[in-house]
Order: sequence, then structure tokens, then C-alpha cells
Amino acid sequence: MTAAATAVTVFHRPADAVGFHAWLARYTEIAEAAHGFVAASAAISDDPHLDSGFAVTFRSEPLMHEFLDSPDRTRLLTEGVTLGFRRKSSDLIILEGESSPAGIGVFRHNVARGKEAEFIATESRLVAASSKFSGFEGGLLFPLDDTGRWCSVLRFRTGRQLSEWMHSEERDAVLPELRSELTEDFTVAAPSTPFGSTLRTVDGETRMTPTWKIAMLVLLVLYPTVMTLSRFLGPVLDGMGAQPWLAMWLSQIVSVGLMSWILSPAVARCFRRWLDPVDGAGWRVGIAGAAVVVVLYALTLLLFASVQWLHYWDYQ
Repeated sequence: MTAAATAVTVFHRPADAVGFHAWLARYTEIAEAAHGFVAASAAISDDPHLDSGFAVTFRSEPLMHEFLDSPDRTRLLTEGVTLGFRRKSSDLIILEGESSPAGIGVFRHNVARGKEAEFIATESRLVAASSKFSGFEGGLLFPLDDTGRWCSVLRFRTGRQLSEWMHSEERDAVLPELRSELTEDFTVAAPSTPFGSTLRTVDGETRMTPTWKIAMLVLLVLYPTVMTLSRFLGPVLDGMGAQPWLAMWLSQIVSVGLMSWILSPAVARCFRRWLDPVDGAGWRVGIAGAAVVVVLYALTLLLFASVQWLHYWDYQ
């Protein structure tokens, strides 16, 4: 399994707003026809403080780059230049589950119904305030997406300059008004470790996936991995004359490799919401996810108990 990837293209403010949106509609059509397309969104650009931009999401990073490098997109961008629609910077690449590029802040917002206009105005004030800080390069606001959230993107030259803005008194002064327009506190797009632990920053406070959830998923992956390797790899190592201490070490190398780069990341993506320290913080989500893991425990135990072909001890 691979993580979704989003490319954000920032444009200079167009003189012909109507023509620009018509051109973006064609951009959307080309993206929708590309393999692996997930979603596309034009940034809100009728506010003088917000940049014009376009975001397109694909199922994986290779599929996204395939679209970005495609002749159709190249021709469209060339045509856009002749129409006065010029890019302001290189494409921003945002990968699901990974940290944003240095100096780029990506924020998710659940906006209360009926508060959309106030929210846009507050975001505009936040961007206007951030523009007074060193290294500021621009801000974008994307409307409601398929996850039910709005997304804002803030661009600074360096990560340190972004951090200075994030911890500034000017930003803190606007945040109470912003929170009054949300159904829950905003979150910063967060990276995940191979074993599923997710870090999020909410109002400057770092939150992490509870250890008990990580332990449950490690056990879920570890047990069938060890059982399967004992059944199939163990006899091979024994047949090669490997001593038990060496065979165990080699088996653990394979086990750790499979869990770190293939199995655990795949399982973590399936339980992404449950592992998220913000989205998965509610007791209902916690209990529901734990119940699913327990059911999977039972299924794996039943599998290895009932399928004699998997009994490694019968092949020693």
C-alpha cells in the first residue's frame, strides 16, 4: 500500500479571474483523466491576502509525478503562461503521513456550519499578520474537501521562520476568533512512524498516539509474522545447516524488515483514524478500533490453530 500525495501549485494573482477559473476547470478535467486521480481543488482567491492556487491529489507519489510530468499538463501550463496565469513557485509536494516540506505549514479545519464566511475572513487576517514576519512567502486556503475539512497552507522560506510565526503573540491574538468558527481545534498535518505512531501539533501542543494502541498493532503484526517465518523460513535455514542461534538471528532480520517497511505501515494506514491522537481521541473511536484489533487477534489464532499445514512444529 502507498500513501496519497498532493501537489499544490501556487499562481500569481491573475488579472482575468473569470478566465483563470475557466482555465482551472480544464486543469481539473486533465487531472481527472489521469490514472490514480483522487481529488482536485482550487484555492479561494477572491481575497487580496490569499494566494491563487490549485491542489491535485493522487493515490500515490509515483502516480502524482506521472501526472505532473505528463505532456497534457505541460501543454496546459504553457498555454496558461500565454494567458497570464504564471506559477509563483515550484509545486509543493505534500505526502500523507509524512512531514511537510521545510517552511510549509499545512492545517486542517472543521468549520462550523454557517461560519464559512467568518472563517475565510479570519484566515485572511491570519495571513495578513503572518506577512509581516521575516521569510513569509504566501498563504492559501482550500475549501471543503472529501474528508469534510478545509485546508490552509502557509509558506515561509525556512522551518525556523515558520516556527517563529507559529509561536508569536500576533498569531495567538487571532486564534481565539478562529477557534470560535470551528467544531473542534485545528490540527497540523502530521507524520507517522512505520509502526503507526502519529504526531500532531494542536495549538502548539504536541500529541502522540497512545502507547497501548501501538502495542496492540505491533502484536497484531508480530504474531502472524513470526508464525509464518517459523513455518516456512525456519525449515529452510535448518536445511542449510544454520545453527539455532544463527537461524533465529536471520529470522529476526527478515521479521524486522517485513514489519518496518511493509506490514506495519500497511496496517497503520488501515487504522489511521484510530491511531490519530486527535481524530482517534474519543472513547467511541478508541473502543471500536480496539474491538476490531481483538477480533483480528481471534481470527489469526483460529487460523494458526486450525490449519495444520501452518503448524511449524510438525515440520521440524
